[in-house]
Order: sequence, then structure tokens, then C-alpha cells
Amino acid sequence: MLSALLWDVDGTLAETERSGHLVAFNRAFSACGVPWRWTEARYGELLDVPGGRERLLHDMDSQPQAPAHPTERQVLAQMLHEAKCEFFAQVARSAALQLRGGVPELLLEAARAGLKLGIVSTSSRRNVEALLSSLMGSEWRQWFAVVVCAEDSVRRKPDGEPYKVALAALRLHAWEALAIEDSPRGAAAARAAGIPVVVARSEYFSNAAFDNCLAIGPSFNGVDGWSRPTQAPQDSRIGVAQLRTWHSLALPVY
Repeated sequence: MLSALLWDVDGTLAETERSGHLVAFNRAFSACGVPWRWTEARYGELLDVPGGRERLLHDMDSQPQAPAHPTERQVLAQMLHEAKCEFFAQVARSAALQLRGGVPELLLEAARAGLKLGIVSTSSRRNVEALLSSLMGSEWRQWFAVVVCAEDSVRRKPDGEPYKVALAALRLHAWEALAIEDSPRGAAAARAAGIPVVVARSEYFSNAAFDNCLAIGPSFNGVDGWSRPTQAPQDSRIGVAQLRTWHSLALPVY
């Protein structure tokens, strides 16, 4: 039986990458006197590297003007990431970011149905708090029974550890939860923890390949374009009943 929905944040709850994180990184480069900027295409490539500091360090390998010494790179990455988090909070407060279509309705419906809600993100707690306090209000934490961020697990997606941490906190078996993701790495992390996955594609992963997911679609705001048939009318959205139906296809047989 489905007992919990575990949500990724960036790209899943909200389209944060192009209009949020990328903007914040480039503002941080400017503020810190770094001579390079990331294009939308380059940032898309860097999304294969989990974690902001890790992306910065990875990118420095291709930047001729980056510090040569590893320690200097670490210091620069830390400074840039601190500045980036400040700028991301500013972007979030500016109302430039919104919950994705169908997400507010699905969160409310799930809560009313008695499902536990959880966050499983590889973003820092600082970024998650800045975003969700802006999108859901200062009491956003009350919506979620568990919030797992980058600081809460040693390994990051696509490793299954972040999802296992959430399951342990909720005292649930993997088959009692459903993961909501937008990226192949996120989906792989949920599957590595044994959790079935539904994917709502985000901007940067609109054409990405996914393996072993229950259903893949463009948005919870409508039923068109989903890889698995839906029961809802054409003018409806993806709701809890549909998620329960998909989830039942993954339940273990005894």
C-alpha cells in the first residue's frame, strides 16, 4: 500500500535550474571577480555532476584561468558556493520561481489523503529552505514528515543512500513509498533504494532516457504525454488516485 510520496526538489517541485541556480552561479562569478560564466548549455552538462561545489570544481578543470593548485580551487569553490547560495535565496524571494503545474494540488490532495510527504534532495539545506519558504510560506516544514538534503547523507544521487535515509526516518519499507523525480540520476537513486519512481520531466531532462520507471510524463498538470495510460479525463490532472494505481503495479507479490 502506498504510504508516502518522496519528492525531489530542483526540477521536480519547481523549475529551479535555468531560472534559479544558473542565474545565481553567474551572479556569484561576477561578484567574486571570476572571469568566466556558464551558458545554459554548459550548465546542462554540469547537471551530471551532483552538488554545487562539486560542479564548480569539475568545471575548473576546463577553465584556463582557474587556480592551478587544488587547495586554491577548493577555497575558490567554497567562496563561490557561499555567494551562490545568497544569490539563489534572492532569486527565490523575487518570485521568479514557482511550484510546477499540478504540484500544489497534488501536495494538498496527498496530505488530505493521509500520505506522508518527504523531501529527498542533493541540494544544500540552505537552498531547499530558501526555495520552499518562498514557494510554500514560512511554515513549509510542516508539510513534510522528513527532509533529506545534501548534508544528511554521505553519498549523493544516483546512489540510493539519500532515499534510504528518508525511508529509515519514516520507518517505511521501500515498496510503501513512491519517489517523484525529474532526472535520470534522481530516478536511479530511488530505484537503487528499491523505491518505485514516477518521473515528471523537467526542462533540462525533457528528452533524457529513463530506466525502470512506473510512468514518465511532462507534468502533473495534465494527463497527455504520459508513458503509461491514465484513468483521468483528458481535461484533468494527475492525482493521488492515479499515483496509487501506478504504484500498485510495483507492489511485491507474496
